[in-house]
Amino acid sequence: MGLIYALGAYLSWGLVVPVHFRLLDAVPAPSILAHRIVWSSLLVAGLLVALRRRIRNPFPLVRRHGLLVLSAGLIGVNWLLYLQAVQSGHMLDASLGYFINPLMSVGLGAVVLGERLRPVQAAAVALAAGAVLLAVVMAGSLPWVSLALAGSFSLYGLARKIVAVDAMVGFAAETLLLLPVALIYLAAFAPPVIQGDPVRFGLILLTGATTALPLIWFAAAAERLTLATLGLMQYLAPSCLLVLSTLVYGERLEPHRAVLFGLIWLALAIYAVDATRAARQARAA
Repeated sequence: MGLIYALGAYLSWGLVVPVHFRLLDAVPAPSILAHRIVWSSLLVAGLLVALRRRIRNPFPLVRRHGLLVLSAGLIGVNWLLYLQAVQSGHMLDASLGYFINPLMSVGLGAVVLGERLRPVQAAAVALAAGAVLLAVVMAGSLPWVSLALAGSFSLYGLARKIVAVDAMVGFAAETLLLLPVALIYLAAFAPPVIQGDPVRFGLILLTGATTALPLIWFAAAAERLTLATLGLMQYLAPSCLLVLSTLVYGERLEPHRAVLFGLIWLALAIYAVDATRAARQARAA
């Protein structure tokens, strides 16, 4: 079941979610984000009630749980950046961001948490950094969208690692923290987006499911699979996004981005081989 949950999560993020948001092109990204927060909050609250006996209780609250305020802000920024990238026809930038993200997370772990990098891991991170610099030289500009997506999600992962709270409880806390901002925006600032269109209303309503369910499936997969397996499977989502952007939505893979993708894939391959070997050695020991 772990593989099924992981496939459900990553294929949703790589195929279902971007197509869903492209169908809502006529709706401004901030409005989609606000609706996404509202409907996700309702869905996850219902799930917490239904599954309350199977979820680890976060109480008593401790000081580090205050970092959920930071993680809520980071995931909100990440969702908005992703929405704007998808709606503006920059899926390639979003895909690249989520390819860079794992290597950025490794670097953050080393710098912030003092986690020791194996030599091969350090080489992979250095190769990824070199790839970004080379792409900047070739294109004359930084891939800001990709780096912002990778940075916000890496920092989000770091905050959630420090908080160490149940995945669903943490997600519920984050959406509830964002809920007042979303409601104020919808009530006072958002333009009317439904306008008697039942199809659009249905698509907006589904944003709760396409936000919450993949995260819940991911948490279920994490409980059942090794970190090495989960780490290798995480590249399914940006790979699907890359294929979708070029073959379905006609985005052009420019030379500097092709070089960048190629070097990032090489860095990820080096990292994946090293992670698999380390996992085997740990099992053998």
